[in-house]
Amino acid sequence: MTLTGRSIIGDLPAKDAKQSGTHRDAPFSAINPATGQVLDPEYLSASAEDVERATSAAEQAFPVYSQCSGTEKAFFLRAIAQGLEAIRDSLVERANLETALPVPRLQGEVTRTANQLRLFAEVVEEGSWVMARIDRALPSRTPAPRPDLRSMLRPLGPVVVFGASNFPLAFSVAGGDTASALAAGNPVIVKAHPAHPGTSELAGQVIASCVRAAGLPSGVFSLLFDNGTTIGTALVNHPRVKAVGFTGSLAGGRALMDIAATRPDPIPCYAEMSSTNPVFILSGALRERRGQIATDLYASITLGAGQFCTKPGLVFLPHDEADGMLDQLQHFAEQSSPFTMLTQGIAAQFSRTVAERKNSGRAQYRSTSDNANIGSPFTTHATLLTTDAASLENNPRLNEEVFGPSALLVSCKDREQTLRAAESLQGHLTATILGTAKDFDRNRDLVAILERKVGRLIFNGYPTGVEVSHAMVHGGPYPATSDGRSTSVGSQAIFRFARPVCYQNFPEHALPQELRNSNPRGIFRMVDGNMTRESLPE
Repeated sequence: MTLTGRSIIGDLPAKDAKQSGTHRDAPFSAINPATGQVLDPEYLSASAEDVERATSAAEQAFPVYSQCSGTEKAFFLRAIAQGLEAIRDSLVERANLETALPVPRLQGEVTRTANQLRLFAEVVEEGSWVMARIDRALPSRTPAPRPDLRSMLRPLGPVVVFGASNFPLAFSVAGGDTASALAAGNPVIVKAHPAHPGTSELAGQVIASCVRAAGLPSGVFSLLFDNGTTIGTALVNHPRVKAVGFTGSLAGGRALMDIAATRPDPIPCYAEMSSTNPVFILSGALRERRGQIATDLYASITLGAGQFCTKPGLVFLPHDEADGMLDQLQHFAEQSSPFTMLTQGIAAQFSRTVAERKNSGRAQYRSTSDNANIGSPFTTHATLLTTDAASLENNPRLNEEVFGPSALLVSCKDREQTLRAAESLQGHLTATILGTAKDFDRNRDLVAILERKVGRLIFNGYPTGVEVSHAMVHGGPYPATSDGRSTSVGSQAIFRFARPVCYQNFPEHALPQELRNSNPRGIFRMVDGNMTRESLPE
């Protein structure tokens, strides 16, 4: 595949600035974080006209694509997975140039992206995800008869997906938001992340070719490039767009939430934004395996240069046993090689945040690595900061996410202070408890508190690494996400991009197949309050 530096808008040919005559943001190029090299080709930012063309194509595609059967959508999703795997080497090579992420990590990300698509293919092919419910008519019921009522989930309409900086494949053009929105029956317009446009274009070309091969309307998928916020803002504001999926910073996600909520017709914005993923290390675990915990915890803090949304950024330890653990973690930090960040902006923001915390006196600088003398503007060192639970309680900003290889280590003088610290937490994606079986039994109240704070609770594990499965929850209360009732990973993600529709007293032939008496799809349905696959008498 050849990179063109142009947006993909259905099957419409890309226009340059002279042809369109409309305003565009300046062209831009990807930069190799490891070398600083500017990468070809130059990417032309989309224009307002491109937004109009993409949303119009998506709206025209919706009536056809939304009526596709589960079998047809499954075929389409599996074709995308197969297409990505067919160009695995090209994807990995380009993603490595644009992100400096290790090749093995990127190879695994291609596999994860393909597996996500196949998971949703299985879900829509089986079909029970639509949550079909049938309450048959009761004409003789008194004092009033009950009509025949049947409901199921239906797609929303065109969905805008924003590519993430830290996962150039699994959370970007063909990632989980795109896969779940397509699975639910929605056309998708992706706003590519400017840090890895070439990787995005390669994935976009695969999806576009699969749209054509499946005989689907071309507007089922479009990909727009932009190095700023103009195009993203225009897409979320556009009246044809019916939902948004976003993974990124709290500032960016909050801005999109506000735009989506203040439109004349507000739409759902599913944003994953900010999480420090607290870890609680209990006494029994420290006594039994202090060295192993220090090794594994540091590896989790610095995995991917700390640029994981599930990175443990807050670590709570018992005060009387904290020093030994802190010394071990400090040793690891001081021995670490520099880390290459995804973008110069991310590296600069990391250094500013660490310096602010160090200079404000709200936390103590534990690691002796010097972030000021790095050399490359893309590079930084691991940083560990310490504080106590009382200081954390008095300085809420210490709870905020630091995107990069850093953690705040918090000593708690007793169990009551640990519980108060847990109560003071905002919403997070995960919380981890490291302990023995006795620790766990003695801290069930801690578990009860954390259940209200996070989407995933981990016992004797680490939060980095998110399994793609039916049971996985990758979400949490604000500010971890915009809606803690949902997940962006796992098969439940499909529910974000669908809504329930009820059909009252419809003739049999006019009902969707999932709601007909014969149950031609053979799915599980709730009939008069009972789950069954059985067909109903005519």
